[in-house]
Amino acid sequence: KGELRMQSLTFDDAGMYQCIAENTHGIIYANAELKIVASPPTFELNPMKKKILAAKGGRVIIECKPKAAPKPKFSWSKGTELLVNGSRIHIWDDGSLEIINVTKLDEGRYTCFAENNRGKANSTGVLEMTEATRITLAPLNVDVTVGENATMQCIASHDPTLDLTFIWSLNGFVIDFEKEHEHYERNVMV
Repeated sequence: KGELRMQSLTFDDAGMYQCIAENTHGIIYANAELKIVASPPTFELNPMKKKILAAKGGRVIIECKPKAAPKPKFSWSKGTELLVNGSRIHIWDDGSLEIINVTKLDEGRYTCFAENNRGKANSTGVLEMTEATRITLAPLNVDVTVGENATMQCIASHDPTLDLTFIWSLNGFVIDFEKEHEHYERNVMV
């Protein structure tokens, strides 16, 4: 195949590499530079969100994406408590923290710690729980004669601190009320 594979790279492996392909018709060359990157974890370019919202009874993923080489090992804490994988909490290989069946007790300060052979860093965010959004009146099936009008209703309850947006779709495609205003009309009741 003409592959060159290197394992357990060190800084001495950095440099310009050249591949030479040759046959009876001639010879061609291709060059490539190999850079070896090594840096301690840093959250400077991608800090954790300062405020993370999670719906009551739902699932939340808190991302932890520091820049680091080699890939760091991750650990998490809530306040002063070190978190471990369990039935509701899971720390992913990419550093993200997943919490399922979120309750009021899950609210608090979460810190992600990243460490590699070059150093360590951490970043913190606050998890707040909101009331889950629920459809309280779903649209009903409607039989309508061709040429007549049809009205469908959708009512939802939601956390009062958050905005609520209704999105209607037809056979999986979102309806654009501005483009199709002659056919569809949206009435929002407060």
